[in-house]
Amino acid sequence: MKGRSVLQLAGMIQSGASDPVAIVEETLAAISAGNEPGLFTLITADRAREEAKQSAERIRAGRPRGLLDGVPIAWKDLFDLAGTVTTVGSKVLASAPPAKADAAVAARLKAAGMVSVGRVGMTEFAFSGLGLNPHYGTPRNPNGKGAARIPGGSSSGSAVAVAKGLIPVAIGTDTGGSVRIPAAFNGIVGYKATRGRYAMDGVFPLATSLDSLGPLCRTVADAVVVDAAMCGKIASDVTRGTVKGLRVVVPTNVVFDALEPAVARLFDAALARLVSAGAVVERRPIPAFDAVLEINAKRGPLVAAEAYTVHAARLDSPEAAGMDQRVAARMRKGAATSMADYVAIVAARAALIEETRRALGPETMVAFPTVAHVAPLMQPLEADEALYIKTNALTLRNTMLGNFLDWCGVSLPCGCDEQGMPAGFLLSAIGGSDTALLGAALEIEEIVRA
Repeated sequence: MKGRSVLQLAGMIQSGASDPVAIVEETLAAISAGNEPGLFTLITADRAREEAKQSAERIRAGRPRGLLDGVPIAWKDLFDLAGTVTTVGSKVLASAPPAKADAAVAARLKAAGMVSVGRVGMTEFAFSGLGLNPHYGTPRNPNGKGAARIPGGSSSGSAVAVAKGLIPVAIGTDTGGSVRIPAAFNGIVGYKATRGRYAMDGVFPLATSLDSLGPLCRTVADAVVVDAAMCGKIASDVTRGTVKGLRVVVPTNVVFDALEPAVARLFDAALARLVSAGAVVERRPIPAFDAVLEINAKRGPLVAAEAYTVHAARLDSPEAAGMDQRVAARMRKGAATSMADYVAIVAARAALIEETRRALGPETMVAFPTVAHVAPLMQPLEADEALYIKTNALTLRNTMLGNFLDWCGVSLPCGCDEQGMPAGFLLSAIGGSDTALLGAALEIEEIVRA
């Protein structure tokens, strides 16, 4: 079953071509054979086998719970799974008490019949766009040739597990790009929902004003059906859009600065195909983008301020010595944001969200490269702290704009550079326009991928 999509596996199960027990055994075998440091940090084989057995019994009895019954899924290591320790990519939490219950979204997908096969690795405390983890290891990007390249973060294991074909879908979180960045780097689909679309109970926070969730998977159609189940629905409200007449704004400010030539070429080619198919593209600045960068420079990043609040006691304790010092240093910068600064950031953010909402409306899509570059080599980033900081900032730049403005977004693969490294095409919409966004992404996916 390696390399199958969610809907492919669902079709095999519902048609009787395979069954959940056989699929989970093949999935566990593939994970065992393809695992590497930092990829699957916990394999819940007993749980998976029991859930697959129950699914098979339901299907034989003619009462499946829906399309997803029996399909395997993996979880970023900040979602609670009952009876296991949620380490959040940190050794500091390795001896924490086991979770008493599944996170709310994990419970919903279990109720839909999905089979949880384990946890996948991540950047410590979800605070980096690169995906490096010195504690549990960093999974290698499976694309390209030669020396190892980074997976992107913070949902690094989620993306690599899907890209390697070990699992059809993994659930990640996105506070500044942590679903969309690794999706782009690994050549898969990553959907960041509007913040608040899903219940956050049992999800370890980074910055509650920005935290959002979403699936990493092989196709937009997979994201649509998983999204419905995460919302507690039997079927999706999403309808396929039409590319003819689709209004797309391409910003002319910020997001194309320092763009790698190959990324620019791949994005422009995808955009040209959309225009040929009937999309209406308008190139113009989005003033809010410059405003976000100015706010960050003047008052400090909102994410750092809120992350520091979550971890202040830990950073002032002996536990801090056991953290990734690059992550700890970024968090400590949040202490420089005063209460007056924080209040000003929140007020400015609300105004910018409303400004872009009025300027775009719910049916207009915004498109630009997910990341300004393809996945860089891993070793130089591990060895050079200054390079790490610079690269992390550029990696997060495009995607963090959507988090600050409370948008939803889907990263679609749009081709590879000369070294075989994927680039991402980010389609975004204002907050709450998830149905329109997914409908548009369904229609344009094949055009963008071509």
